[in-house]
Amino acid sequence: MSHKVKWLIGHEPIDYFVAVAECFADEVNKRTDNAFEVEILSLTDYANKYNNGKRITKEDLMEMLDNGTVEMSHTYTTWLADYNKDLHALDLPFLFSDHDHADRVLEGEIGTELLASIEKVSNTRGLGFTYSGGYRIVPANFRASSIDAFKGKDVRVSKSPVAEDVFKLLGANPKDIRLEDMNEHVKNGDIEAGESTFVRVLPLEQHKEFKYVNDTGHSLFLTSIIANKDWMNQFDLETQKIMAEAAFVASRMERRFSVEDEPRIQGEIAAAKVEVVRMSSEEIEKFKQISAPVYEMYKDYFTDGLVDRMLNERSTKH
Repeated sequence: MSHKVKWLIGHEPIDYFVAVAECFADEVNKRTDNAFEVEILSLTDYANKYNNGKRITKEDLMEMLDNGTVEMSHTYTTWLADYNKDLHALDLPFLFSDHDHADRVLEGEIGTELLASIEKVSNTRGLGFTYSGGYRIVPANFRASSIDAFKGKDVRVSKSPVAEDVFKLLGANPKDIRLEDMNEHVKNGDIEAGESTFVRVLPLEQHKEFKYVNDTGHSLFLTSIIANKDWMNQFDLETQKIMAEAAFVASRMERRFSVEDEPRIQGEIAAAKVEVVRMSSEEIEKFKQISAPVYEMYKDYFTDGLVDRMLNERSTKH
């Protein structure tokens, strides 16, 4: 028997996440005698094929996943924080010292607990963390070679109270705007900059509206593989385990690919005559010091001990 799976991708650029879905399907089918038929759809694909051309929003996607209209999806981790605000801890500035540290948090006990928490309050099961580009950058119409460059600037930030407070500490005016709508808002004069990642600059045509890409690397931008819990529960425990392990493999593959692909993307951005700006080590240290109070601000917001556990993974030896 073949199980049909609609996998709806909730964001751009789609190429990375088609690869995630394909990797998942390959891993599952290798171990289940090709029992799954995975149909990979962008929001536009789904709207045209199944929704009479009517636009699908991210809010629609979350509802469709929760009620089983689609079986699997891939979306921003910040959106999952509506189910558990502890997921916003992943947005803390300079939380991760490097990608190995991130692996230990995301693939270890902490990441497992965060993903498991989602299904306790919803019909959505978290299966894995992906990068969607990795470290955040700030495309802008000003050079941020100094941290003072953000003072007084209107900046689009991620859907996270932590992200908002970080930019408030920098003296900026954070704006809650969808990543996909950055271009429209800079044209209208609403913003002068916005958080993004390198993999999104060209597909979302941010290079056409912003003169600079400020490579701040201040936090990780994460996405997640998610599935409808009731749908998964129809399978025996062995099949569910295979699916979870396939999601783990696909998640790790995407994170590795995002990191490896960054030099190529930076070269293409430079070729598009957009300057990539990096702060000196002294200015990055200032950024860390100025944004550090956000940890104290959120001391009682997150589950007690969660942030310390994440930070302690920096020194873990493997």
